[in-house]
Amino acid sequence: MDHSELFWNAGIEELKRGYVRQGEQVVCLLDGQRYEQGIIYQDQGVFYDAERYMRLHIERSYGSVFEYLIGLDKKLTGLTDHQNRLLQLFYQGMGDADIQKETGIGSASTIRNHRFGLKEKERQAKVFLTLMELLKEKDRHAPAIVEVPVRAQMVDERYNITEAEKQKILTKYFPDGTDGRLKTFKMQEKHKLIVLREIAGHFAKGQTYDEKDVNAILQEVYDDFVTVRRYMIEYGLLDRKPDGSEYWLKDY
Repeated sequence: MDHSELFWNAGIEELKRGYVRQGEQVVCLLDGQRYEQGIIYQDQGVFYDAERYMRLHIERSYGSVFEYLIGLDKKLTGLTDHQNRLLQLFYQGMGDADIQKETGIGSASTIRNHRFGLKEKERQAKVFLTLMELLKEKDRHAPAIVEVPVRAQMVDERYNITEAEKQKILTKYFPDGTDGRLKTFKMQEKHKLIVLREIAGHFAKGQTYDEKDVNAILQEVYDDFVTVRRYMIEYGLLDRKPDGSEYWLKDY
């Protein structure tokens, strides 16, 4: 189970914490980093157990779970840009008068109205989550939908695909199995997303590659590796330095 699936299956308290306990490991919900329980980790002369070290990892990498979540695509948070900004200011502990100056909002009462609106959104979210949990107990016909990557940008219809459709697409374009070669890259955008995410599995997380290494890996999959490389960057699966000297797998 990858970290995106863990993220979407996590409970509220687990999301607030930013990690889950999975067997003998603690797993970061934000990027999939894992630490073994029972092992002591040393950092700058300080010793940490796995959970404390995970909290240090989250703080150093993202600042806080709040900062990570508030930076997600608006289709995942359901927040407008204005609501997003207000939540950030509230989280910083700013009072209404200071927020009024910061944002240019006309009056303190307007900010109170925004607070009320956000509280109403919270109540609605609780009811909706409860309804969906109850629905899961009764809806025996709901297809398994492919999980949207947590760090996905421009969440759209490309992600509206079931697990069964995903497997059918992979079988179509990888007739010898996903460890084999790609048959063709001439396909609709929704199919490109599935295929490119599969190809991304050929790269190791946390490892950097030069362009020659990237080309060699992709050429094992498809002859036109330049096109595949370009799409992997455009789709946010690979990132690189501006001069192209280093590439790495993105947290997607």
